[in-house]
Amino acid sequence: MTLELKYCPSTLAKGFNTYSPSALRKLFDGKKVSHILPYDAPEKNEIDTQQFLDNRKRISISGVQEKLSLILEKNKLRLTKDGEGGTHILKPIPRDLKKVNLVPANEHLTMQIASQVYGINIAACGMIFFKSGEPAYITRRFDVKIDGSKRGKEDFATLAGKTSLNSGGNFKYSYSYEEMGYLIQKYVPAWRVEMDKYFSLILFNYLFSNGDAHLKNFSLLENDNGDYFLSPAYDLLNTRIHVDDSDFALDKGLFADNYKSETFKNTMHPGKTDFIEFARRIGIDVTRAEKLIVPFLTRQEKVEMLIAGAFLPEQNKRGYLLEYNNRRNSLNT
Repeated sequence: MTLELKYCPSTLAKGFNTYSPSALRKLFDGKKVSHILPYDAPEKNEIDTQQFLDNRKRISISGVQEKLSLILEKNKLRLTKDGEGGTHILKPIPRDLKKVNLVPANEHLTMQIASQVYGINIAACGMIFFKSGEPAYITRRFDVKIDGSKRGKEDFATLAGKTSLNSGGNFKYSYSYEEMGYLIQKYVPAWRVEMDKYFSLILFNYLFSNGDAHLKNFSLLENDNGDYFLSPAYDLLNTRIHVDDSDFALDKGLFADNYKSETFKNTMHPGKTDFIEFARRIGIDVTRAEKLIVPFLTRQEKVEMLIAGAFLPEQNKRGYLLEYNNRRNSLNT
């Protein structure tokens, strides 16, 4: 199937019919990799389907959405074999959600907005397509070094000591973002620098309706000196397109206690005062927090530009933009 692209399937820059040079550098170390995979989509081809099934048994990354392990060999991507460590993760269209065919484009768009508009450090990512034309999401593993060895990585469910055995099936949702901030203070030597990044990421997740920002979707990553810092952001998407969820993924929301501002009591949604109080509690000076929140309160034209180039149907682009404006209005109360 021939795909005619007008935007880079990674950066969403206009005027590219495949990955742009900057996208190739970030995703594939500059190697000229095709945006078409050498496989049909799962269940489209019996031989390919068996390879996907075998690969699924080996990948160790948790999560509900199906993830497949790829390795970049010269300038070709392929599924990993027994004993091989992957360099990239492939996420095909999932199941059991509304508008499942939009999930790859949704996640890709949300990740690009986080990076290009708000300066959030993200895992390198892009759209990629099966031979039969179905879209998928691809991301580069940030815990794999150039030599193939792995960096230490701990998700926040592990840091909090939460498992299905001691906290039930919803263990990754049973917490607050305030308590997560305390874990950063505990385990990250340069926690004040990383806390600014964490605060911005929580603001972003609210502004772009990411109701899947649970404990396992945040991690600490080891650097070359053996210290830990906040990993690049991953699994960012506007879940309101697919499910009717609440403002926050975590059961307790922002706060470890039942704190509610007057704004929240009046609107049932958090506003600027809630996030400033949240910042204060996790160790960010109020003056600093006021500065960090400004880009999220302000209309960002580049958000609209990226939405316009996204691999989403026009009506869903309008819905995405509407949800962003509604959340921004809420933040300004």
